[in-house]
Amino acid sequence: MRSFVHTTGPSRVVFGAGTLPQVREEVERLGGSRVLLLSDGSPALRKDTERLREALGDLAVAEFDGAAMHTPVEVTERALGLLRERDVDCLVAIGGGSTTGLAKALAVRTDLPQIIVPTTYAGSEATPVLGETVDGRKVTRSSAAILPETVLYDVELTLGLPVRMSVTSGVNALAHAVEAVYSPDAGPVTDAMALEAVAAIARALPALHDDPSDLEARAALLQAAWLAGTCLGAVGMGLHHKLCHTLGGTFGLPHADTHTVVLPHAMAYNAPAAPEAMDRIARALGVPDAPTGVFDLIRRVGGPTSLRDLGMAEADLDRAAELATAQPYPNPRELTRSGLADLLGNAWHGHRPQAAADSAPDLRPLTDEVVASFGGCANPRLKQLLTDLARTLHAYTIRNDLTPQEWQRAIDFLTEAGHITTDTRQEFILLSDTLGVSSVVDALANSRNPDTTSSAILGPFYVAGPPAAEHGSDIAGGLTGTPMWADVQVTDQEGEPVTGAVVDVWQSNEDGFYDVQLPDLDGPVLRARFTTDADGRFTFWSILPSEYPIPDDGPVGRMLSAVGRHPYRAPHVHFLIDAPGHQPLITQLFVRGGAYLDGAPGQRDAVFGVKDDLITDFIRRTGPTPDGRPIDGEWRLLEFTFRIARLGD
Repeated sequence: MRSFVHTTGPSRVVFGAGTLPQVREEVERLGGSRVLLLSDGSPALRKDTERLREALGDLAVAEFDGAAMHTPVEVTERALGLLRERDVDCLVAIGGGSTTGLAKALAVRTDLPQIIVPTTYAGSEATPVLGETVDGRKVTRSSAAILPETVLYDVELTLGLPVRMSVTSGVNALAHAVEAVYSPDAGPVTDAMALEAVAAIARALPALHDDPSDLEARAALLQAAWLAGTCLGAVGMGLHHKLCHTLGGTFGLPHADTHTVVLPHAMAYNAPAAPEAMDRIARALGVPDAPTGVFDLIRRVGGPTSLRDLGMAEADLDRAAELATAQPYPNPRELTRSGLADLLGNAWHGHRPQAAADSAPDLRPLTDEVVASFGGCANPRLKQLLTDLARTLHAYTIRNDLTPQEWQRAIDFLTEAGHITTDTRQEFILLSDTLGVSSVVDALANSRNPDTTSSAILGPFYVAGPPAAEHGSDIAGGLTGTPMWADVQVTDQEGEPVTGAVVDVWQSNEDGFYDVQLPDLDGPVLRARFTTDADGRFTFWSILPSEYPIPDDGPVGRMLSAVGRHPYRAPHVHFLIDAPGHQPLITQLFVRGGAYLDGAPGQRDAVFGVKDDLITDFIRRTGPTPDGRPIDGEWRLLEFTFRIARLGD
């Protein structure tokens, strides 16, 4: 059993495109009337800051545009002086992590409410965590007073963020999600949010890189950043964040860039101690190995991969490793100075992390090439089907680490299925039936109108063009069995009779064989075609159907035997109804009380074809029959009304 503690912060989130004008309403909602507007004064933010100032109107009584990276306390003190001088009662910050950090630093000192308007994907706005630089060292603390009261996300504000900054900010958010997955404080809520964030970032970053104006990609990335930031606020972070705080606070490296370079190497360091977490992250990323997958993602979108390129001196690596191990903190793997020195060395050189010894190769380029080969397909539906088929088959092969011998057995299986298939035996339909695929396709196509009779699979023994038969005729052709009189009506959804419906009927004999399985029979038996009369009815004599095995002397039968499944179908009669102006219906009626209707999975009907509303009474009778036919002993009565849908319904 998994034990956990989860605390949810009271922060309010407003998310959308074009939400910036709502900021005044949010200030007033918090009871604010004298706002200090915070920014970093960068030219890139000038227009957005002006729009925010206009939206605040006379509520903005002061402005501080000196927010700095890593939140130096001396900058906070200057802003604090202005805050007190202008009698501020609410903080509104626009920008990235630096401005958010300043707002948090002021709030924890004054208990003033905060509204954060993010323009990056840092995610710190969703956390009660504050990292400040004091005397050249990054100091982190957490408090409920640090968590912003309101976060107002306007996706349009991120459109002006340069691609490189979008990438590094997005990977910064990815780092929050990754470390949340293997945090000792993790629980089911943070797991779900973190893995969703990982998957969304992996999809959004390449799309944003390829088209920076893609609003949907930016919205997905911003939402993922919020999820990841929420995780950061709910659980403790490990090695990656400690290293980045050390490198940023002590050596002055840029915050998001440092996160981007270090993340895959911190993951590789922790991977041996957190294999299950890394597997889940890899699945969310859609890669075989999580650390190399993150590195490849960063390289794909043009992010930095080397501490050397960020200005880190190689001579400082040992000092950084010493600082990062100076105090203990939770982490999946024990921290050693030599281990961190190796980690930082790899990050400094920009080496690709070593994939886990048992991880599969990255086959995404191969899959992408196969999918791209369908690019010239003029039929959109065919292109979609082939694309998804290729991706699904490749993923199945990779997930199961399929061996050449296993793949050859699959090829041999399909080859044998082809050889054994004839005009009267369809092994591929049997395969589809016994894997439940036929029932899935049937349900997708025919289960969307609750007012009609349920459909069922066609089965492998249908023969087109059965002989026409008169009402009241006997389709058993002299075969022995318990006589059965069928009185069937076809109506529409409202119960109005459907005249002129063509109904094909076929079934097995009392030994469970269809006529096509009995070469000594002369012509079709136990199959016929009827046409409904003015009342939508038709009647016929037959015999009570029996349970029977599907053909099990071929590859499908051996498959069932190998997994401990029987080959039997519950007793039933097939019907195919086709009427002008109505949707066709393929279905079956099952004998209530018959074999293989109940039991454990794998012990019921072999092709998963039974539906509750298709189980009906084949009533036991003796004595006079409906048409006066003399019968000694028991006979069965089947009365049933099929409801079919009109075309367009």
